[in-house]
Amino acid sequence: MEQNIFQRAVFYFFLALFCISIFLVGKLIAPFFASILLGVVTTGIFKPVYKGLSARLSPKLASVVTCTAIFFVVFIPVVFFVGILSKEALGLYNMAKDAVFSNHLINLLENTQALERLNELLARAGIDTIGSWRELIAPVTELGKVVGFSLFEQARFITSNLLNLVFYFCLMLIVVFYMFMDGERFIQYLFDLSPLKDEHDRELFDKFNDMAGAVLIGNGLGGLIQGCAGGLLFWFLGLNSPFLWGVIMGFLAFLPIVGIGVVLVPLAGFFLLKKSLGLGIFILVFYGMLSWGIEYIFKPKVVGDRVAMHPLIVFFAIIGGLKVYGILGIIYGPLIATLFLTLADIYFSTFQSMVEPGKG
Repeated sequence: MEQNIFQRAVFYFFLALFCISIFLVGKLIAPFFASILLGVVTTGIFKPVYKGLSARLSPKLASVVTCTAIFFVVFIPVVFFVGILSKEALGLYNMAKDAVFSNHLINLLENTQALERLNELLARAGIDTIGSWRELIAPVTELGKVVGFSLFEQARFITSNLLNLVFYFCLMLIVVFYMFMDGERFIQYLFDLSPLKDEHDRELFDKFNDMAGAVLIGNGLGGLIQGCAGGLLFWFLGLNSPFLWGVIMGFLAFLPIVGIGVVLVPLAGFFLLKKSLGLGIFILVFYGMLSWGIEYIFKPKVVGDRVAMHPLIVFFAIIGGLKVYGILGIIYGPLIATLFLTLADIYFSTFQSMVEPGKG
């Protein structure tokens, strides 16, 4: 009995030390969490390249060659992309600040006489009338200023801290290099450390892997296609800042339900107000075909049915992720939702019968 109490006390002492060590290690790696996570996700994406090379080269050389390829495929385009974005974002901010677009839109809306007719109907129904188009458009103008300035500030921050960008990208490459070399052993170590059954650990890992692939490959490539097509449409129509709008649509494409319609539907409405009926219908058809093709042809072929998550959950996971974690929330949000849903599945299959004996 005394021995049991002594063993239990030793165990609790060990557990306390272990928890403290986890907390301290967490504090150590917290500043580099984004680089580590992006490194792990990038490893999963470029794993087929590494496997193909390692069939002919030594593992170390194959890892070096793959990391070099990642540098040229990812880093250089990102720097180029941010440079152009900072210029066009400043242009959008200045346009919103000077009310160039909103004045044009207000003139178009006033010519329709729609507000006067609506106010007549409201007055007959005894409801307060709406002031003016300028008051209604004001929030849109403010949103344009906020978005343009925010994008400009972020792009300027990145370009003015190029050394930081290089440093964190190199850290990510180091993670990728060692994950190629020792990833399997590291994953097995985590499985051994986890108190969950190996099948549950494997389920968690597979779901994370699938979701990361779906977000970065499926949604990423889908967003790239829709952003490029949307930017080309703006360029074809002779509109301002086609690159910037392409980038905005590329990010919006990550959002299910609304997607690039947030930009293209109001644009079509703008041309319909200008009495350019053909152009307005063309933009709506372009939007419908592009969204349908990506959602129902491209993504199922690339992602398949590996990730089955309700669009509403994905929508709020991405919106919430963006609000809490910034741009990286596009990745973090769906991964956190995946963690919750996978743990919920494990609870239903294994632990619910222990907590609620009548269920499960």
